[in-house]
Order: sequence, then structure tokens, then C-alpha cells
Amino acid sequence: MIQVFRPWFDEREEEAVLDVLRSGWIGLGPKTAEFEQKFAEYVGAGYAVAMNSGTAALHLALLALGIGPGDEVLVPTITFVSTAHVVEYCGAKPVFVDVEPDTLCIDVDDARRKLSRQVKAVIPVHYAGHPCNLVKVAGLIVSNGLTVVEDAAHACGAEFRGLRIGSGNLRSSDECKVVNFSNWLIAFSHHAVKNLTTGEGGTVTTSDPAIAENLRRLRWCGIDKSTWGRTEEVKEGTRGQYGKYGWYYEIDRLGYKCHMSDLNAAIGLVQLEKLEVSNIMRRSIVDHYQDAFADLEWLERPVEKNYCKSSWHLYHIKLEKPEYRDRLNLFLRDRDIATGVHYMPLHLQPYYRDQGQPVLPVAEDVWRRILTLPLYPGLTMDEVEQVVEGVREFGRTL
Repeated sequence: MIQVFRPWFDEREEEAVLDVLRSGWIGLGPKTAEFEQKFAEYVGAGYAVAMNSGTAALHLALLALGIGPGDEVLVPTITFVSTAHVVEYCGAKPVFVDVEPDTLCIDVDDARRKLSRQVKAVIPVHYAGHPCNLVKVAGLIVSNGLTVVEDAAHACGAEFRGLRIGSGNLRSSDECKVVNFSNWLIAFSHHAVKNLTTGEGGTVTTSDPAIAENLRRLRWCGIDKSTWGRTEEVKEGTRGQYGKYGWYYEIDRLGYKCHMSDLNAAIGLVQLEKLEVSNIMRRSIVDHYQDAFADLEWLERPVEKNYCKSSWHLYHIKLEKPEYRDRLNLFLRDRDIATGVHYMPLHLQPYYRDQGQPVLPVAEDVWRRILTLPLYPGLTMDEVEQVVEGVREFGRTL
């Protein structure tokens, strides 16, 4: 079976994990700190704080921005469920927003229509690795005093206006000079099938040192010093009666157990070195798909706007008719080709549907026609051709 996703590992990840195992330190430690530093440098951010999942990254980012009970957060309806669930983890309410028909990114105009006095934040999702229009998002938040958490789960290596997602990449934009980037965080996922995987993990990037420090404490049970930090020399007299002892730490807030481990970070460091090459390999496969499907009138190919560079986490096609999607899914499965649907709109899922969520016409139409085809760096050209021929063969049955 040709999978939809597959991580791209080799002996380098194996050796990195073995080195950590042999070191005797596998928890939150020096490899995690190294990964944070190098990831921040890669995306161009001031600070990066590594978590144990992309869900935790979104959750703690919202908490760091003060989102809590009584607040509402704008969330695009076509996204993985964590994007909405984390809002509820904070005691707030997700308000679902429609998506653009071509990119499936958040429809900022619809977001503006959903504004109320209770709305305190927006989570724009870079769907499939295609950055949403962050200038339009900035215009929304500047005029309404909102905070932002970019959901960059799909977007490792993607760019907006020539700068990498995660950098706080509107800083040089004339339209956005009044944006308070201390209230704008970016959350990544390093789940098993993401462009940069750590096995499982996530990262939040920020330009604000105080928010970075808050995130570090939130991810480690509210403790002001990591276990690794407690092994380092402590200057006498700096922290009261027990300040000179390495065992001493303080807890000054409610925190969570959400930090990354050095085992995960070791994988992530290798994956970071490979990211540019692996994303080029993804783009090469996408280019092949785009050319191969150009003449198929019953199929709409994904787009890439001129203001951005996609990381191509997903390659999703839109079928002319809903029944084509499900028939093609089964047709390809019979030929040992797996496909997926990303995603059924969250406002249609039973948990959120029962809360009386709104009608969102674009999402409700397009989700019934989208299908994700296999895309990952280890996909061979023979396998790509097998996918192409399967799709074209299905077209001959219509």
C-alpha cells in the first residue's frame, strides 16, 4: 500500500537517538535547548519553546496570551480538531469561520463578520502548508485588538513574502508596523508525519522574552527551573535561603507537563538539517502531480498564491462532484494507494454541531469534494506514476 504520509528517516536519526540513550540524559535537557536555538535561527524567530505535541503548543500559546473563560476565539472550520479543542481547554469558546474556496485557509472577511466583544483571539491555520494571507489577518487584529496564534502545524519551511513562517514575518511590512508582535505567537507540530517530525512534539515561537519564559514554565508544571538547569552551578545568595543549592526551585503558577524530551529533540535536530532538502523533494512530487493532472477537467488542483511559498505538507485535489471523491478513494484503495480527507469541518462534528454552530457554505461544499493524495519525501517516482495512472484511469470511467 502506498501510504498518504510517511516519515523520512535514515541512519542519522538512529545515531542521534543512540547518542542520547548512551548519554544517560533523555528528558528535558541540552538537546532540547539546542533544538530550540537552531529552530529559532531557522525560522528567524527570537525564541522557540519546544513542547511534547503541536496540541500542547497551541494550548500553552493561548494560555500565555491570557485566553480564558468567557473569551471567544475565531477558528477556521477546516482544520485538525486540536485547533478548536485547545480553545475549550482554556475555558473559552471556539467560533468557527469559513474558508477561502481555493486555499482552504481562513476567510478573513467571514472572520470579521464573526467579531463580537467576547472575541479575543484568532487562530489562522496554514492549511496544507500554504500560508494564509497574514497581512489581511494583521488588518483584522489591529483594528479589533485581538491576539493571534498562527497554527503552523503544516507549515514548517513555508514562507510568506519571502520570510519563513514562525519568524513574526510581518515586522517589515508597511501595513503592519503597528502590530504588537508580543501578542502574536506561532505554533508548530512535529507529529510523526509532519515535514519536520520529532516522533511527537511541537514548538512555539515568539519575539518576546517574557512570553518565552512564561511558556517554559507553563510546559514544566509552573517550575522556574528545568531538571537540567538544577544540575548547573547556582550562585550563592541569589535566591534566598536555599538559592545556593541545585535542588531548589520555585513554583509560581499553574503549569502543565508538556515539555519535549531530548530523545525527541535529537530526532528533530537531524530533521531540521534535512528539512530544506525534504521540502524540495515534496515540491518536485507536487510539480509532477500538477503537470500530470493539468488536462483533467473533473479535477481541481491545489493553488500556491504569489505572496507565499507552500511547504506542501498535503497535496489535496478537489473533485467536480462529491460522489467522485468517495468513488476515487475506493478506486485507488483497490490499487493499493491510500488517500485521506483533510478535513471534515469541525462545526459538523457531533461535539461541536450540538453546540449550535453556524452554517459555513464554502466549507460545507468543498469538504465533500477534497481528497489528499500520497506525498512524502521517500515516495519514489514509480510510486508517483502509480498514483497518477490510478487517478487518470479513474477519470476514464466517468
